[in-house]
Amino acid sequence: DALFISFLCSTAASVRASVRFDSNSSEERDKQSIMAAKTGAKKRATIVGGGPVGALQAVYLGQRGYDVDVYENRTDIRKAPEAAGYSINLALSERGRTALRRVGLEDEVVRNGIPMYARMIHDEKGNLARIPYSSLGEAILAIDRKNLNELLLTAAEKMPNVKLHFEHKLASVDVKATKAEFTTPTGATTSANADVIIGCDGAHSSTRRAVMRETRMDYSQTYLPHGYKELCIPASPDNGFQMQPDCLHIWPRHTFMMIALPNLNKTFTVTLFMPFEQYDKLKTDQEIMAFFEKYFADAIPLMGRERLLHDFKTNPTSPLILIKCTPYFKNRTVFMGDAAHAMVPFYGQGMNAGFEDVNIFNGILDQFSDDLDKVLESYSATRHKDAVAICDLAMYNYIEMRDLVTNKWFLFRKKIDGILHRYFPTTFIPLYSMVTFSNIPYSEVIIRNDRQRYMVNLGLATVGMAAVAGIATAAVKFDLASHVSAAFSKAQEHVASGLTSVLKK
Repeated sequence: DALFISFLCSTAASVRASVRFDSNSSEERDKQSIMAAKTGAKKRATIVGGGPVGALQAVYLGQRGYDVDVYENRTDIRKAPEAAGYSINLALSERGRTALRRVGLEDEVVRNGIPMYARMIHDEKGNLARIPYSSLGEAILAIDRKNLNELLLTAAEKMPNVKLHFEHKLASVDVKATKAEFTTPTGATTSANADVIIGCDGAHSSTRRAVMRETRMDYSQTYLPHGYKELCIPASPDNGFQMQPDCLHIWPRHTFMMIALPNLNKTFTVTLFMPFEQYDKLKTDQEIMAFFEKYFADAIPLMGRERLLHDFKTNPTSPLILIKCTPYFKNRTVFMGDAAHAMVPFYGQGMNAGFEDVNIFNGILDQFSDDLDKVLESYSATRHKDAVAICDLAMYNYIEMRDLVTNKWFLFRKKIDGILHRYFPTTFIPLYSMVTFSNIPYSEVIIRNDRQRYMVNLGLATVGMAAVAGIATAAVKFDLASHVSAAFSKAQEHVASGLTSVLKK
């Protein structure tokens, strides 16, 4: 016990990192808007894309006093029926909540979410294991994408200086003139001149393509060999949840996995992530059911055989894409969200990172007093490294979710991290907590986690060596060497090997 406590203290004392996050109060933003009004410097912004990131950007700029026009290719989702099979539920965490908080929308969004405090692991035998997200009782929120988007659009629309234009498809962008043209289903064309064009039009961004034609952009696009298919666990006959609603449920199967997030209507949105080649093998009802009976037997009675077969055969198998690029702007045209850094959904940070984009962008507007030329250059330069970092972290978390959560050493390390965090909450922060429950820049998260992992590994190796030395001392003292010699030698070899590995790192 003394050795372990000493290890905890020495590890925590060895890990120091500062938390940096640029933020500006709403009072400062109010001053900016007042100043703009006094000087007659009111600006106009064109936002391409009315999804969650575009709608939130409209709210931010509307509160700054900008005249904002939002152009969305789709119909108004508040009037359209929900399309099943295409949307992964959203997990709202601290970065997204911070962005919502600064425009007064956090409470309303949180009221429409369900807190999830842990992962619930389902093994192939149906056994359950609960792994808390945080030793401090923190939770992420399951949010319905459509409801969130509707809320943000309505908030933007309430402002007299924000106008929403639906069924307007981006046709072209004149980057030099900061002018965009849109077409409608009737063939009509609309031109929009602005001080800044902000593309929030997703992974297949037309705004990004327009910028690419005007600048030397580094760009990479990767499709994962895995796709996802949406399924459903309905409410129980008495209109209740069929599983614990305060958890994100995971069925990890090493090379693939299934997850389930709760909804307010007592259903669970289920998503199967699996290699396309595995999907291709499941054609008939018999093949589909045999696959689920082998790997997800406990989920079949929850979904129901007929519902499972219907959803599996009807809902599309959608691709997962990873996009990295730089710079994010040319002249006064900029893009953000998935347009700048589409990532796989396994850290639940796609929307949160997009909302953080908006928050940071507006913080830089404050910093440079709305000098858009300086703002766009600074935003692109500072945000890129963090966007790359979270894209890489999201890929790592897929491996963790589908495979590592079944590894005993990994679970032991999770417990160690939790203990350290409980006793030293500001000094030692586990990787997941830094990503999900803080505003530490993503690139700094990686640096800090590498340092913490090294110190914990070194501490564990030290404790192991001390334990082996204690056994040796006892053996000599009590003349038991002949009985423990073989065990001691073997243990010494393992510890020495582990310590060598740690020191090499």
